[in-house]
Amino acid sequence: MTEATGPSSGVSALDSRRRAVVVAMAFKVALAMCFVVAIVVPLDHLEGKGMLFRFPLFMLSAVVVPLAWRGRFRPYPATADVLIVAPFLIDTLGNLAYVYDTFEATDDVLHTLNWILLVGAFHAWRYRRGGASLSRADAWLLGASLGALAIVGWEAAEWIVAETGAGGGLDLTYDDTVADLVLSTGGGMIGSAIAVALFPPPRANSSIENS
Repeated sequence: MTEATGPSSGVSALDSRRRAVVVAMAFKVALAMCFVVAIVVPLDHLEGKGMLFRFPLFMLSAVVVPLAWRGRFRPYPATADVLIVAPFLIDTLGNLAYVYDTFEATDDVLHTLNWILLVGAFHAWRYRRGGASLSRADAWLLGASLGALAIVGWEAAEWIVAETGAGGGLDLTYDDTVADLVLSTGGGMIGSAIAVALFPPPRANSSIENS
């Protein structure tokens, strides 16, 4: 196991806060409860949203960080955990609250916001791991590229669901897909810039010792 020594800084300081793990767990419980409501309660506005398909995929976000972490360093990377679950919680809440169908710009706004959070989660995790130091430009490009790859994969998965009708199917259009690709890629670029600016590089974090 690895232990952090010296004063905490950046994302490590956030992870060291007393309620950091509690907040991370609360996000996961909220996500699960949202899906319980979405699946159990018959809501007409959820038709064509593919909630059954989304459920297992979205809940995977709750185990990504714990499985990657496995107690290998302290404190628990709660910031990365919150940031990776938050986009899926926001999306599910938006569907439950009928926001997507009420406000036309909701999908565009959330595609941008969610990718800001996802790329932020990547940087929060990378900096906590104390990996090889990169220049700010290289770190930004790495995060932005990951965000672009993620939205391509997401849109490909949505296309498969739309074509096969799995999980109730999805109502998609070409315009929606292209807009999502552009907005999410832009969000990833913004999120990478914010994370690189707010989270100091590994060499500025607490020193790490192997035990």
